[in-house]
Amino acid sequence: MIVIREGGLSLTDHSQLGLQPGESRINSKPMNLRPFLALACLGGAFFSFSFSTEAQVGPFDPGSWPGTAKADKAVHFVTVPTEGLASLEPLSDSWIQGGMTLLSGGDQSTTDLTIGGFSGKRTTDNYFNVADRDYVFWNDYGTLDILMQVYGDSGVLAANGNPRNFNFLIGTLPGSNLLAPLGGSLPIEAKNQKWNWVLFRIDNSFFDVDAGFRHVGTKHPEAPGGSDAGGVNGGTIRLEGIKGLAVRVVAWGEEGAFGEPGDVNLFLPPEGCDPEPETNLASIDIASGRTDHIQVLSGGDQQTILVEGVGPEGDKRKAVLPVGSLMNFAVTDHYLGAVCNEPHSVKVCVDYYDDPALVGTDFGPEAYASDAKGAIAFVPATQRQVLAGTGQWIRRSWIVPGVSLFGVNAAPLTAGPRFAFGGPVAISRYALAVFRVGNHPLAGVDPLADCLTDPLVCTDAYGKYVDMDLASGNLNGLAPGDSGGDQVYIQEEAGPANDIRMAIRPALHDVQNGFANEYLNFKITGQALGPNSQSPARLAICVTYFDSAESAGKQFRPEVYWTEQNGILGLAFTPGSIYKTLEGSDTWREAYFELPDVKFNGVNQGPQAAARFHLTGKVYFSRVQYGVISPCGPNAGVNPLEACKGVRLNLSKQAAGKLRFSWPINQTGYSLESSETLGPDATWVPSTEVPTEDGKDFVIVLNPAGTRYYRLSK
Repeated sequence: MIVIREGGLSLTDHSQLGLQPGESRINSKPMNLRPFLALACLGGAFFSFSFSTEAQVGPFDPGSWPGTAKADKAVHFVTVPTEGLASLEPLSDSWIQGGMTLLSGGDQSTTDLTIGGFSGKRTTDNYFNVADRDYVFWNDYGTLDILMQVYGDSGVLAANGNPRNFNFLIGTLPGSNLLAPLGGSLPIEAKNQKWNWVLFRIDNSFFDVDAGFRHVGTKHPEAPGGSDAGGVNGGTIRLEGIKGLAVRVVAWGEEGAFGEPGDVNLFLPPEGCDPEPETNLASIDIASGRTDHIQVLSGGDQQTILVEGVGPEGDKRKAVLPVGSLMNFAVTDHYLGAVCNEPHSVKVCVDYYDDPALVGTDFGPEAYASDAKGAIAFVPATQRQVLAGTGQWIRRSWIVPGVSLFGVNAAPLTAGPRFAFGGPVAISRYALAVFRVGNHPLAGVDPLADCLTDPLVCTDAYGKYVDMDLASGNLNGLAPGDSGGDQVYIQEEAGPANDIRMAIRPALHDVQNGFANEYLNFKITGQALGPNSQSPARLAICVTYFDSAESAGKQFRPEVYWTEQNGILGLAFTPGSIYKTLEGSDTWREAYFELPDVKFNGVNQGPQAAARFHLTGKVYFSRVQYGVISPCGPNAGVNPLEACKGVRLNLSKQAAGKLRFSWPINQTGYSLESSETLGPDATWVPSTEVPTEDGKDFVIVLNPAGTRYYRLSK
């Protein structure tokens, strides 16, 4: 035993300091010592002592449990993989393995990855849910420690690159029984391109003190389906708002089972690496001979040849073909970054010849490096392009997440994904874009925004309009969704006495299942708007609703839908400002919404749906229409639901306190009306002024007195 004091080194007995063999202290505080050689001068003689001591504070080796872990404490854990050399063994019989599951699916999906020498799971949505089949065990513990091993990339921080809070959802529905206590946060130093142990601590409070029921450990008596593991959506404890987090180990324990968060949450610095350059795009145009930091590789199993005159008459090009089944493109001069830079989502864009002689042949990104050590990941073969034989040059792209520029068989150059071919498909142009994140000056920029993942959206191959009209019974590609869970609906007649229609509304409160049932969801049938594989669509929505006096003040909006960002699916939420508020006019009205980036995967509704609606009360829909606004092609910018948008009334101040009202001249048949009040009892009086034509607008100029409300009416 060595103790370091102000006067130098001395030998002592462990028992004098209450230490265990192998433990050392500086000023009575545990030291994190590496094996080292100590020299002591005692009575003129030098003694050397070489020893190793168990680490008492982090950073800890990801290949074994933290040195602060206690074998005598209660722990449940799960690793990726669940068995084999990369898994971790229990420290004692009180450490239980095999009862916990990392869930995936819906809004808590994950994808497999290999990075930094280990396999793990990366969250592709906002939630990470873990189920413990023996969840009742934790009802005896008022504090829970949550130990995780996470990879130190952008997923450990917020989207802006700053530390984020790690909140853990506990309890079951109904909502009043849910809590999301803060487990802690991680410093910026956690983004170190290494696997790190991190420790969080949460309170496991009572939801029924008299009965001794805690949020983790007892299922609420009114809990609905999906609560079999004592939490929500099939899990026990759900980590909130952590899209992109890479996880290898999850362990729950009683307080102190893994030590203290301050002793565990320490991080080795990243290996020396130049910052990411202020670039995001490299390309090569083989047809013209122009190159911008990209070259075609040729050698080994990725041989290529250059050919002239490929393509239809009038568009013959020079192109590159694979000799075998593989082709690779490399980035020169580390133009897009070094191999030690963080992996990012990349977009690969190619011009390929849709050769009639190769109908049915497929090609596309196949393999890519997932970390700076050269670990290989693969793109699903289902994402490859199948040639249709149109005889035209076609431009399309793929987005691949988590790509390291280490590349595949590209050293000493860098590269994105390697391509695989089922035949000699000709490529005339190639571009590689890196999606920058955080505080990078190019964060959020897509330099290949005009290169689509599915060029068929520019054609008439996919429908652009669907319609569910319950009043007429017409279901044209759109129908009521599944009625269940928290989106139970009722179909019944509604409307004013002179215009009764069949309509749909949410069931609202359901005491038995503990749901508010404030949602409506509509099913897109027969892939009427195209497959889920296409790029996010700009979607127009028109809702015909009953503006009943009974529900005046109630609101509705399309609230949540699937979208895609940097190749990763995730949920998008509309702002509350787009809510449509009922005025109580006792008439059928139309409401228009427009969403910029909808994937048709469906939220709690499959196989396809758009946005799920939230309604704050008894609101009836008799008709719902969706229209896709094409980004390209002969119908670019055409809105199938333009008529539903209505007319925008513009207002501007004039001299002498006058007001100028205007609306488009192509919107005929409208009159300006005013009222002293709002609501179902409001009296709207048409203006006696005759509109004049001023350029492209109808115009009325008034000098109003007092407070009045104005609208256009037809």
